[in-house]
Amino acid sequence: MFDTLIRGGTVIDGTGRPAFAADVAVSGGRIAAIGDLSAASAAHVIDAAGRTVTPGFIDIHRHADAALFRPGFGAAELCQGLTTIVNGNCGLSAAPFGPAHSDAIRDYLRPITGALPPDLVTETLSGYFASVPDIPVHVGMLAGAGVLRADAAGYELEHLEDRHYRALHRALEQALADGALGVSLGLGYAPECFYTTAELIRALSPIAGQDIPLTVHMRQEGAGVCGAVEEMLTVARTLRIPLHISHLKAMGRDSWGRRIPRALSLLEQARQEGMDVSCDVYPYTAGSTQLLHILPPEFLEGGMDAVVRRLRDPAARRELAQRIETGDGFDDIARLAGWDGIYLTSLHCPEDHPFLGKSLAQIAALTGQDPLNCCCDLLVREDCQITMIDFMASEADIAAVLQSELSNLISDATYPTEGMPHPRVYGTFPRLIRHFVMEKHVLTLEQAVRKMTALPAMALRLRGKGILAEGMDADICVFDPAEIRENGDYQHPCKMASGLDAVLVAGMPAVIRDTYTGIRAGTVIRRDTK
Repeated sequence: MFDTLIRGGTVIDGTGRPAFAADVAVSGGRIAAIGDLSAASAAHVIDAAGRTVTPGFIDIHRHADAALFRPGFGAAELCQGLTTIVNGNCGLSAAPFGPAHSDAIRDYLRPITGALPPDLVTETLSGYFASVPDIPVHVGMLAGAGVLRADAAGYELEHLEDRHYRALHRALEQALADGALGVSLGLGYAPECFYTTAELIRALSPIAGQDIPLTVHMRQEGAGVCGAVEEMLTVARTLRIPLHISHLKAMGRDSWGRRIPRALSLLEQARQEGMDVSCDVYPYTAGSTQLLHILPPEFLEGGMDAVVRRLRDPAARRELAQRIETGDGFDDIARLAGWDGIYLTSLHCPEDHPFLGKSLAQIAALTGQDPLNCCCDLLVREDCQITMIDFMASEADIAAVLQSELSNLISDATYPTEGMPHPRVYGTFPRLIRHFVMEKHVLTLEQAVRKMTALPAMALRLRGKGILAEGMDADICVFDPAEIRENGDYQHPCKMASGLDAVLVAGMPAVIRDTYTGIRAGTVIRRDTK
């Protein structure tokens, strides 16, 4: 007798092969059998007639490092079919870091991860893992190289000294020994934006020649995106490591339809050369990050106190206006998205709360200012702790990335403690099925499922996950593709997705008919070091 039998469904197993009719049996948290099991019995039976049965969806790019300690965590993930997530992306992980620069690191993480619990163990990744409560989904962690650098040297230094590299290398090696799934970079953020390519290679030297994935938020994602891809291919070739490009896009109308074909071609050529390269994409034309990200790298030097002092200076604001006008050498989001395409989604000062959900152009009109000075005043008043949603990508480019054999789906979900999140926190994976499969026919359902299951598992070496096959982990979704949908939007993001008949985590029923059962069968996933 099996523990659970999913009877009469259409199986899409994650490999990309055509769907087929089969029953799926589960025992001991693993898939025990797939096929005609009409003579079998089980303690629990799920009627999947007219439904699709797939592996549980995997999101290898979320920022739930702090959110998983909050009450209610997991419902938004499970209700869109997620059974495994990976945090610590973009160089921004909640561990490891010690007390020397703790306040600065926590402040820098806050717009992305939300406030970290005051008593959270951050000194080691093993300590962080030990702090994790019982969780409803499986959770893995990347070692954020930006946090490792900030822990070694703070945010003030543009160029590291030998002693800083030694400290960074020790911390990186320990994080990997503690079970980090790989290393993440945030070259668009301080302090990693200060690295030269040679310095970056030196910082990452402990992983040279090893099968340890490097994921990267690249230095530029606008007009300079192809140069940024070339830089990262140089790093990966030099170090002989797997490379995964995070949220590949080409920001700004001038780049739409022009940069992505070239970027994908560079990656495809590298794969043909034998390199292990891949990428991911989210299915929205708007991103979400810190408002601070509109500033060029030189404005980020010296840490947050220095940034605030700089933004108070009228001469510095004039310089900033000129830099935004030219846009040379950085992702000029203010110009690429436009002030009317940047919406503020978290604000902490009571006097700024009326601006929540409004664009910088709208706020400037309300305050009688030009948008740049309005933006600078807000950053100063809020100590730079502001998140934004910025509309800067092309749906045609998104479709092109989705159709590439190199890509998998991610959400890049951020979790600010206050304000309005991006709707991708709740609806990314249903959106792929509803919008890009059922409506736009960009992908077949089999292709879409592979991008949500086997390919992300392959990118980060998640053993036992991503494919429905005997012996694999029993993380399973059951749904009608015609019924699954995201229900939130940019103005009303906090709405659960719907259309899931069942979601099993480690063989346990975590969602039944769109309702989270409260079962916490998730585990902390650590890199296999054998």
